[in-house]
Order: sequence, then C-alpha cells, then structure tokens
Amino acid sequence: MTATTGRERYVVHLTVAADGLPAARLLARAIGRSLAFLPELVLGETTVSEEGAPDAQHQVFCDRRLGGRRRCVRRVDHAGGCTS
Repeated sequence: MTATTGRERYVVHLTVAADGLPAARLLARAIGRSLAFLPELVLGETTVSEEGAPDAQHQVFCDRRLGGRRRCVRRVDHAGGCTS
C-alpha cells in the first residue's frame, strides 16, 4: 500500500514480440503514453524484461523528479534536459 494514495500496488504484465531491447522499450513507451490518461498508471516505473528473465528488468522512462509531483517522461537514456 502506498502512503500517498492509500491503495495497494500491482504489476500488470503484457507479453509482446519485439526485435530486441530497444524495440521493446519503444513499444512500452508507446503503450504507456497511450494509457497515460489513467490516474492508476505509474508511468515512470514501466520496465521491460526478456521472457523467462523477469529479474532482469530494464527501465523505460527516465522518471527523474522535476519538482512537485512531476517526473521526466522521456526515455531512460535521453540526451538533453528532462521534460514532464
């Protein structure tokens, strides 16, 4: 349960086919951004992992704190400044 929302947290796993980790991250960003209107979604904590290796998770979004409750929504390895 989180202190800020008082709600329990869960992870929803969606299996996709991709031509490697960069393509999987790109797809995860697209899915996350298309669902960003849902207040239940914790976009910055989106990760991908290879099927059969759930312990090796790769962050998708930068998620750097920008002040207030805002966080960076650019890719994890972006160049330049952060944006929300």
